Amino acid sequence: MTSYMTTDPLTFDLKDEAATRALGARLGARLKAGDIICLSGELGAGKTSLSRGLIMALTGAIEVPSPTYTLVQTYNAPQFEIWHFDLYRLKSPEEIWQLGVEDAFYDGACLIEWPSRLGDLRPEGTLDIEIIFNGDGRKAIFTPPPHWEARLHDL
Repeated sequence: MTSYMTTDPLTFDLKDEAATRALGARLGARLKAGDIICLSGELGAGKTSLSRGLIMALTGAIEVPSPTYTLVQTYNAPQFEIWHFDLYRLKSPEEIWQLGVEDAFYDGACLIEWPSRLGDLRPEGTLDIEIIFNGDGRKAIFTPPPHWEARLHDL
């Protein structure tokens, strides 16, 4: 895994799926072309729910299917394209190149579920979000690189 300096983690308590989507929507308002967000957590933790909230807020999409089987879904936002990857089914990190990730990294904004599947191909400067189970709800732990700090201070 690539190492880089990060700021202190930010933690958000999420009581339900609606709260998870709302956090995604607030995060989407801060998203820029070239941003890469890596979403980690167990199956069912809320990675796709957070992604849905972000994508729906930026694109007005009514449906945002999970890319579990397609591996990638793209969406047109007003300023850039959003690439939503689910790498759970990848057998090797090199398979990511077949999904058009080079274009996504440079021209759009990326949401990557299961980023550990990237191995050494994981890019630097990603906003890392881990979603963990917390009683009946969830907890989202953001570990931002320095260039994200100002954008997240009032999230």
